[in-house]
Amino acid sequence: MSRWTNCVELLQTFRMTRQKTSSPPPPPQRRILALHGPNLNLLGNREPDVYGRTTLADIHAAMESRARANGVQLESFQSNHEGQLIDRIQAAALEGIDFIIINPAAYTHTSVALRDALAAIRIPFVEVHLSNIHSREAFRHHSYFSDLAVGVICGLGAYGYLAAVDFALEQLQNHVRDHVI
Repeated sequence: MSRWTNCVELLQTFRMTRQKTSSPPPPPQRRILALHGPNLNLLGNREPDVYGRTTLADIHAAMESRARANGVQLESFQSNHEGQLIDRIQAAALEGIDFIIINPAAYTHTSVALRDALAAIRIPFVEVHLSNIHSREAFRHHSYFSDLAVGVICGLGAYGYLAAVDFALEQLQNHVRDHVI
């Protein structure tokens, strides 16, 4: 046998072994996007009697830990600017985000543009508020998002975010990526 024949046989053996032992690629990791509206970067210091002393960084760390423990990637984005939130929502659709948790903060009561962005991308989302918006000033009682959301959590403080993550994880387990608003 020539060296060439030995090389060809070795290559064929390698290919057959690789085909037998290679497993299918793992499914893509599911992804949750947590969006935080204006002034939420001030959590921990801003009106602690209303919003508590937990910082946004603490909330994100707890959410990320819960998601990661369940094999899901969680990304957090905060902005005080409506356009940046809209841009992030639109990018989420292109990136294959599976679920959104959003606290629109003051935009809850004012932003038709943010509502339209969420309606356009058709990714299921939960609306979260630290305080009970229904027990506060009358202008806070109306949300432009609640009728589009698969759920609304308010008044549970920082725990509301973890409840939203748990709900999102359950929904992802049940494959709701194709939910239509």
